[in-house]
Amino acid sequence: MDYKELGFKAGIEAHQQLEGHKLFCSCPNVVHDSNKPDVVFERKLRAIAGELGKIDKAALTEMKKDRVNKYEGCSSSSCLVEYDEEPPHEVSKKALETALEVALLFKMKVVDEIEFMRKTVIDGSNVSGFQRTALVGMDGYIDTSKGRVSVENLFLEEEAAQKVSEDEEMVNWRLDRLGVPLLEVQTGPDIKDAEHAKEVSSKIGMILRSTGKVKRGIGSIRQDVNVSIKGHPRVEIKGFQELKMMPKVIEIEVKRQQKGKGEAHVRKFNPDGTTEFLRPMPGAARMYPETDIEPIQITEEMLLEVRIPELIDDIVLRFEKEYKLREDVARELVKKDINFEKYAKLKLDNNFIADVLTNYPKEIKKRFNLDASQLTEDDYLEVFDYVIKGVAKDAVLDILVKKLKGEDINLDSYKGLSDEEIEKGLNELVKKNPDAPIGGLMGDAMKMFKGKVEGKKVMEILKKLK
Repeated sequence: MDYKELGFKAGIEAHQQLEGHKLFCSCPNVVHDSNKPDVVFERKLRAIAGELGKIDKAALTEMKKDRVNKYEGCSSSSCLVEYDEEPPHEVSKKALETALEVALLFKMKVVDEIEFMRKTVIDGSNVSGFQRTALVGMDGYIDTSKGRVSVENLFLEEEAAQKVSEDEEMVNWRLDRLGVPLLEVQTGPDIKDAEHAKEVSSKIGMILRSTGKVKRGIGSIRQDVNVSIKGHPRVEIKGFQELKMMPKVIEIEVKRQQKGKGEAHVRKFNPDGTTEFLRPMPGAARMYPETDIEPIQITEEMLLEVRIPELIDDIVLRFEKEYKLREDVARELVKKDINFEKYAKLKLDNNFIADVLTNYPKEIKKRFNLDASQLTEDDYLEVFDYVIKGVAKDAVLDILVKKLKGEDINLDSYKGLSDEEIEKGLNELVKKNPDAPIGGLMGDAMKMFKGKVEGKKVMEILKKLK
């Protein structure tokens, strides 16, 4: 597919939930509250004219469905603000600070004054019939393998309620997600092709995660893609959570647009990679000022106090260079937020330490069905100290399992053998099985030594004996 010849244009809108409490109240950010709902009410929403005196056509389309919205909430994670029975409280200071930090990471121009607006949303996802949103930064950029991509706008806004079920007459919503602080990052239409869109989305996610102040897991970040080709209006595809599907869906959308010209609209992304019409493209008519929230002045002093973190990609590169780690291993350490600097001070091979910290927990789960997240930093440091004092490296997995099970650990049984002792044992094994392949001998040897020697050392000596 020749994207340049097609006049391909695409931009990303990334929506990232933040940690802390909700944006306009002190309720916690418990996105999936397991408590039984103790608040239930129903509402019908209608579209109203925006600041320009017109009713947004997307809102009008939703109103014509004439459905009842049923809301379920837990008092442990929502309050009168979410029920639209009380005005918003003061804006979360933590969310605002995170928004400023992200704006600076994208090298944006931060606005002098933050003004919250009401954006008409009457599909039921906001009890009030609108979403509160504010522009924080403009005119930023990120550098990619295919050139610079502009980051046009950064918004701080409130997350919507979670849809549980729906039919033609009613939509059911959970309120625990409503009001969670959300950042929206909008790029310019600078994306070159479908794979580039995936790269840009990945880089945006990396920068957001670098703050250490965003939520993680499925649903905490959502990507929307705006796509058009020459002679066709913009189409927005909403709902990407797994980036691996993005190139395929964009290609399908381009082919759909090639078949005929239509109106600008919003499409819903389905888990199987297909898309379907969702609603007309919303416009400026749905925006009007929020009168319940005072403007927030952004001063030079405030910006100077913002701490700019080291980007995850930069940390990975530093780990590769300083500790001679593979890129995938270094990235896994950063992903797990492991303080590798502390472990690297030990007199052990860094790649062995990294392997224990990143791969052993998976092995423990797979082979023993135990939760290795219960192991603390002190547990790992203690076991590494055993290795420094003579315990065989191959015994580490067994020792960690015993720690999780609460079993006694007899270190003498794990003391490593000398090369002479290893060779003596292997000589006897080879004499008993002269025709056995080296692979079979290796398995028998490891059982015989019971974790007291490293497999690498055993194979090295076996090759000499065979």
